Amino acid sequence: MGEKVLMKGNEAIAEAAIQAGCRHYFGYPITPQTEIAAYMAKRMPKIGGLFLQAESEIAAINMVYGCSSAGMRVMTSSSSPGISLKSEGLSYLAGADLPAVIVNAQRGGPGLGGIQPSQSDYFQATRGGGHGDYHMLVLAPASVQEMAELTVKAFDLADRYRMTCMILADGTTGQMMEPVSFDFVPGEPVAKPWATTGTKMERKHNIVNSLYLLPDVLEQKNIERYEKYEKIKETETMAEEFMVEDADIVIVAFGIAARVSKNAVIAARKNGIKAGLIRPITLWPYPEKIVAKAAEHAKQFISVELSMGQMIEDVKLAVDGKAPVSLCFRAGGMIPMPEQVYDAIAEADKKLKGGN
Repeated sequence: MGEKVLMKGNEAIAEAAIQAGCRHYFGYPITPQTEIAAYMAKRMPKIGGLFLQAESEIAAINMVYGCSSAGMRVMTSSSSPGISLKSEGLSYLAGADLPAVIVNAQRGGPGLGGIQPSQSDYFQATRGGGHGDYHMLVLAPASVQEMAELTVKAFDLADRYRMTCMILADGTTGQMMEPVSFDFVPGEPVAKPWATTGTKMERKHNIVNSLYLLPDVLEQKNIERYEKYEKIKETETMAEEFMVEDADIVIVAFGIAARVSKNAVIAARKNGIKAGLIRPITLWPYPEKIVAKAAEHAKQFISVELSMGQMIEDVKLAVDGKAPVSLCFRAGGMIPMPEQVYDAIAEADKKLKGGN
């Protein structure tokens, strides 16, 4: 790593996007992600880029659609209620097979909820985000350094697969400050022969569209997308494993919940409890094979979440009944403390050893 700079997570995302070649940002302010828009407003004019505060979240995502169709690297960002407003546009992007990066710094919900951090948009992100048969790539950073690195990776993945890639962060990772290095190199640019860049009378017109009136044609398009999704599952799934090899009790957590959980796992090990941690980095595709492998020896899984329990469903699907799966959570903008996670581990250990 090269020289490090102390930055907020939101600012790191914005700077990383610029270094990844993003020169177009369309957004609308909402807590707790407004620093991304503010950073872009300052930096973009200085580098020949475009910052535009749209009149609404709906306008912003449709500007992303138009910019992406012209072959540009483009980003928008918002927080939970704003992402819901963008959901129709997310579906249009998927229907037109357009690459884009979208950031969701989650806050508590439903509704306007509160402005404190949450992970309760997991279902929305991993099940598509809007209407129809489709997926987005979903990346979950757990540090300011990862906020930067995964933003660059998001642009590369989006272009490679012609998909929307979402950075699913939360208010804590967006607001906290840590040293971050930008000593990384984006992937090689991907050719975009499909882009609406003008023909120069050398080719047929490119048309970007998400409307297919013939049902058999639409069916085939959906089938082709899902064939691509299967390839992505095989090649792009990412997760961190911590002390999982001999663990009897495995914590599964992402983002800020994983940082809290790692401290609890370390404390458990010091007290003779064989605990481990799986931290999904891609939430879609979900690291189901890694969880399934751990289920071959683990006796208990605990999903730690800043929600009423959403990722736990994917944990249960991956475990496939080989071990019990329980939930350790805080909701509404609250964050579990390491002591709460440790208590859940200790209680599970007690039950495994035959205690009451």
